[in-house]
Amino acid sequence: MYLIGLIAFLISLPILGIAGAWLQLDAAAIDALHQQMQTVLPGYLATSAWLALFVTLGVIVVGAATAVAIGLFEFRGKRFLAWALLLPMAMPAYVCAYAYTDFLQYGGTVQSSLRALWPGFRVDVRSLAGAIFLFIFTLYPYAYLLARNALGERGVHLMEAARLLGTPLSARIRRVALPLARPALMAGAALALMETLADYGVSAYFGLTTFTTGIYKAWMVMDDRVAAAQYATLLLLFVAMLLWLERREQGRMRFATVRGNRGLGGNDGDGAEARLPVLRGAREALAWLVCATPVLLGFVLPVLILLQLMWRESELSMATNLARYAGWTWNSFRFGGVAAALAVVLALALGFAQRAGGLPRFKSAFLRLVARLASMGYAIPGSVIAVGILLPVAWLQAMFPGSGAGVWLTATALGVIYAYLVRFTAVAVQSVEAGYTRIPLSLDEAARTMGASRSRIVLKLHMPLLWRSLTTGALMVFVDVVKELPATLLLRPFNTDTLAVIAHNLARDERLGEAALPALSIVLVGLIPVMLVTRALRRY
Repeated sequence: MYLIGLIAFLISLPILGIAGAWLQLDAAAIDALHQQMQTVLPGYLATSAWLALFVTLGVIVVGAATAVAIGLFEFRGKRFLAWALLLPMAMPAYVCAYAYTDFLQYGGTVQSSLRALWPGFRVDVRSLAGAIFLFIFTLYPYAYLLARNALGERGVHLMEAARLLGTPLSARIRRVALPLARPALMAGAALALMETLADYGVSAYFGLTTFTTGIYKAWMVMDDRVAAAQYATLLLLFVAMLLWLERREQGRMRFATVRGNRGLGGNDGDGAEARLPVLRGAREALAWLVCATPVLLGFVLPVLILLQLMWRESELSMATNLARYAGWTWNSFRFGGVAAALAVVLALALGFAQRAGGLPRFKSAFLRLVARLASMGYAIPGSVIAVGILLPVAWLQAMFPGSGAGVWLTATALGVIYAYLVRFTAVAVQSVEAGYTRIPLSLDEAARTMGASRSRIVLKLHMPLLWRSLTTGALMVFVDVVKELPATLLLRPFNTDTLAVIAHNLARDERLGEAALPALSIVLVGLIPVMLVTRALRRY
């Protein structure tokens, strides 16, 4: 119980640190806040609001169109497209930004050719519109995946019933399929929106004034801790609202589940009426256009651009880059491996503690609270977590100058590993909890009657049965750590760069050819969860 209490305290410490910054408000801080409200804060609010609005709409439109095409119709190439539509999940938005910046630069081949046809033509990808485009085509899989599952469970039967009643196809999609998928689409859009608000790489590279870039500038440039905490608080409140919305919509998705559901493929023992309608001709071409366009824009084209950049760089100084690349890769894998192992251990301890029966009511409520805190960490942007860690450390260092707290958390890997655990332990917790649901409690009771201790039950009974869940959770945490940028930028030790940090720094210096190799490496690592999701869907 003491261990669980410690986990709860460590997970909630960044949030408590941010909230505690408001206790330092004095006349000077209030005056500074008033000046920010008149200068930079409206810009942060406006940019973040426009991003939130258009990314949400775009993710819903693309996710709904692709989910309807894959979930409710049959056409040639559907199986390939159903898998390919998940590939943009492996493409971080900031990596996509580097690729499109080179591809659509003013003096590049694309814009030069278009200006030859249309004089005066110009596209500036490093803009708010460009960021919205990138976020939509890298984050739509959240909405696509959830809506596809919702439609696959009951959509075919309801669409067939509407057809037998004489409803046209367009009306069936509008009145049956989309209302059925609406909770799933909203939940997926909320997840995509949280990723958008947590992003730092695209906003910083495009020069956008969002809350995340404001937090970084306030802390690193202006050295204003109170302002950084204020921005972090506003962002945290907005993320908490999105998290509540996502959970509410996930709960409303239950109406779409049925006993003995068929999955996505379609034809079980319910008879011929459950068969998916087959598209031919123009409708088949339209389905291909709807499904292939997001894959092309969100994955294929950026990868090809990065490969071309890397090939161009290989003619210049690839040998030097490869020597440095080994160090960046080692740092990324070292951080990812340590964080993944610790996150799995914490998730296993939390999962077993919740599983143990016979606890008093207050202890059960406390465990539920800890689980809720752990699940909330994934929704908190990395920049917010970093500020929440640095603020208590700064106060402790000011009160006890000889404690060395600042050195331990900023000059070693301890601080960045701690931030990873706060942010990504939720991924491991969800995987372990899903694994525990498949282990009957009767096995624990039988082991206890034979005199087995709790530690022996975990080591000898649970871990062999949970090895798939533990491995999946560890891999997911590892991938998230490799892709994480803002927390790593703020907390990494001096002269310790990861693949994400070095790709951002090189791209910021307009050395896109050198940034291509670490960027492609991040994409390659990001394919791991895509493969896991694909395998799970095939079993489904």
